[in-house]
Amino acid sequence: MADVHPDVELQPVAAEDSDDFLYEEVEVMSVGDDNLIGEDLDSALRSLQNLTAKPDQWPAVHEVEPQIGQVTQKPEVVDDFIRNFLVKMGLSKTLEMFETEWYEMKATGRADLAANEKVLDLYTSNLQLEEQLQGVRRQVSDAKGIAEKASATWDKFRKERDFHRMHHKRVAQEKNKLIHDMQILKKHYSMYEPTIEELRHKYEVAMKEKMLVRLEKERLQARTEALEAQVKVLEGPQASTTMRSQAGTGVGPLSGTQPRSPTLPGSPNQQTLKGLNKTAKGTTKPMGATLPGGARTNPVAGLSFPPVDVKALNLAKTFKGHLMSVSSLAMHPTKPIVVTGSDDKTWKMWHLPRGDLIMSGEGHTDWLAGVAFHPKGTHLASGSGDASVKLWSFEQQRCVATYSDHTQAVWGVAFHDLGEFVASCSLDHSTRLWDITTSKCRQSFRGHVDSVNEVCWQPFSSSLCTASSDKTVSIWDARSGLCTQTFYGHHNSCNCVTFDCQGTMVASTDADGIVKLWDVRMVAEVRSITAGEHPLNKCSFDRSSEVLAVASDNSKVLCYSTGSGELLQQLHGHEDAVQAVVFDPRGEFMVSAASDSTFRLWS
Repeated sequence: MADVHPDVELQPVAAEDSDDFLYEEVEVMSVGDDNLIGEDLDSALRSLQNLTAKPDQWPAVHEVEPQIGQVTQKPEVVDDFIRNFLVKMGLSKTLEMFETEWYEMKATGRADLAANEKVLDLYTSNLQLEEQLQGVRRQVSDAKGIAEKASATWDKFRKERDFHRMHHKRVAQEKNKLIHDMQILKKHYSMYEPTIEELRHKYEVAMKEKMLVRLEKERLQARTEALEAQVKVLEGPQASTTMRSQAGTGVGPLSGTQPRSPTLPGSPNQQTLKGLNKTAKGTTKPMGATLPGGARTNPVAGLSFPPVDVKALNLAKTFKGHLMSVSSLAMHPTKPIVVTGSDDKTWKMWHLPRGDLIMSGEGHTDWLAGVAFHPKGTHLASGSGDASVKLWSFEQQRCVATYSDHTQAVWGVAFHDLGEFVASCSLDHSTRLWDITTSKCRQSFRGHVDSVNEVCWQPFSSSLCTASSDKTVSIWDARSGLCTQTFYGHHNSCNCVTFDCQGTMVASTDADGIVKLWDVRMVAEVRSITAGEHPLNKCSFDRSSEVLAVASDNSKVLCYSTGSGELLQQLHGHEDAVQAVVFDPRGEFMVSAASDSTFRLWS
């Protein structure tokens, strides 16, 4: 018989007592005959007893029919098995005795039963068992390798788990510390809140008093000028009478000298005196323009104009007049002339509808973001990324003034309807008011906490409106510098704001693709229009205030009804984001500009 192999026993991996995870027991499938593999000494003895038992007690062998092509080996009979064993062990004498007795038994007829019995091939069975045992050992070896890898992976995951636990504890500690600090700051702030409210109230009272003092000053100044004019009128006849009496007595100036005529109120000399201030040396300097204080009549108030039929608008012409993106547009107040401002640092003036180039301006050192015509069409203001505002004279064909008080890029400019002031908005969170008669900054409007992206004037008033990246739209009194109204409702940066010609409605656009209409008189939102997911850059009312054109980043010009918010028309043609759009004041055509370096005429 073959050697007895040692038992193979799988040892389970002991789990850590400190582990929080619960493991599920997995049943191990037995391979081969476990009774033979786990055979002990008693079972081996029982097997030997069974082999040496009587032939009728041997286990039955089930013969299996061989398959085609399979080599079979027939089991040995008892006498052959004994002979082979004795020969193998070298027991020749015992073999002779066995042969003698065996033949004697066969001769006497007692060996017939034994001759037909077969002996199990235990050697072959032992070989099969050995092969099975080797297979089991290989499986055990593979299982050990897998277990070692799983153990290494488990150690790695456990380390990562411990790291994440430690990180979570640290974050929780920092969170608790921040909460504690916030509670302390809130408590500290609550101590100063009454003082802040008191200071805010004092500031508002002081600003109101300042505004009232300024108004009283201007009123007294106007009254003083009127009294001076009356005094001069009264002094005029007396001076002429004195001169005549002196001429009659021969005392006074030389003969032939004509007396000075009196200065009448409202004459050019009197108007000039109102704008001059005498210094100690006798020279004169301009005092600067003043904004009108009272309410003024809007000439278009109460008038009705037919709305532009935007459904009939078609692309008439495309003009490629710049090397880079066209960022701003401005229409001449009375003529079919448009000015374009571009990222190539230049502005150009075009005659429509032919698109003839009239004039161009170079002088800025960075891109242009805004252009605006003087109400009389004699000047042009431009704002640039070089943080400057330039004033251009068409008559002199050059830049006549540069305003550089802004500290960051200027996004937009707008003229007052009297033409003596221009407003500019900037990335430095401020809006400034420039007096073009003195080239000085007369007012700085501060209140936004982010970039001021657009500025425009309320028609025929001293109020201006600003749109900011802090998601608000504000209206300011240009005379006092105070914010009078603030509109809240946008959820992203406001890119543009514009008034209708009546001055009662404000339209604003933001980076979320939302257009909002505001009623200035009611200080309330009238309508909110969702124009899509693309940012909206500029917008423009037609002269009827019933149609609003919006320039979108999706390379389209969207036209909406202000009454219902309905989309009336989508104008396709640009190949890149539309940056600006403007209606002709007479309502005959519309112009749009885009980042594809072109501006297009729609009629």
